[in-house]
Amino acid sequence: MSARPRIDVRQGRGGLELRVDGTLASLHRPGRGLTGTVWWALAAPVTLLPTHRPPRVLVLGLGGGSVARALRVLSPRAEIVGVERDHEVLRAARRHFGLDGLGVELRATDAREYLDTETRRFDLIVEDLFVGNVRAVRKPDWLVPDGYQKIGRRLRRGGIVSTNSIHESPAIIEVMRASGGRVVSLDVRGHWNRILLCGPDLPAPRRLRSELGRHPELAPMLGFVAVRSPRSPPVRSTCAPKERAS
Repeated sequence: MSARPRIDVRQGRGGLELRVDGTLASLHRPGRGLTGTVWWALAAPVTLLPTHRPPRVLVLGLGGGSVARALRVLSPRAEIVGVERDHEVLRAARRHFGLDGLGVELRATDAREYLDTETRRFDLIVEDLFVGNVRAVRKPDWLVPDGYQKIGRRLRRGGIVSTNSIHESPAIIEVMRASGGRVVSLDVRGHWNRILLCGPDLPAPRRLRSELGRHPELAPMLGFVAVRSPRSPPVRSTCAPKERAS
C-alpha cells in the first residue's frame, strides 16, 4: 500500500498554499477570487461557452478549489462538479480555503471511477490530475490515452477540454488532435505548466487571445501567457514546477 500524501497548509508570498507531497496544489487569497495564473488559464474557457443556459463544468482534481474559485468569478451561474479522491485534501480545503462557499457539487472519489459511472455531459471539463511527489509529479498512468476517451464521452456537443500538463504534453496533444478538435496551448510564464485546450469550435490562437482579453478578469492574466498552436513538443524536464503565482 502506498503512503498517504503529506498535506501541508502554509502562508506563502502569494497567499495561503495547499501543498501535497511538496507540490503546490492550490493557492488562496482570502477575500479575492484571484489565485494564480495556471488555475485561471485552466478556467478561462468557461467564458467561451454559450450564455443561454448556465454552463455545466467538471473539475477532475479539485484540490483546494483554486480552479473552482476562478470558475465562480468568471461564470457565477455555472454548475460546477468537483472530483477529489483525497479526503485529507478536502478537509484542508474546507477548513482553510473556503471550499464550501463556492457552491461546488463535491464528489470524493477517484476520477477514473467517476468517469466510469457518471451519465451527465459537461460543457467544460478541466483535467488537473497529478500524482507523485514534487520531484516526480506526473499524470496518472490510466489517463493517457484511455482517460481522455472517457472524458470525451462526457462532453456535450461543442464542449471544451482544459488540461494542466507538464511532462506529458506531447502525448496529450496527440490524443486531443485525434479527437478532431482544435488544440491551443496556453504556456504560463515562470512555470513548467502548459495548459492545453481542445474543442471543435475553439478559436485559433490570435482570436482566442482576443476573446479572452475582452473579459476584465482575464485581460491581466494574458500578460503572463503565450497563446499558440502547439506545433512542436515542449522540452521535457525533470525539474519540479516553478511556483511563482501571478
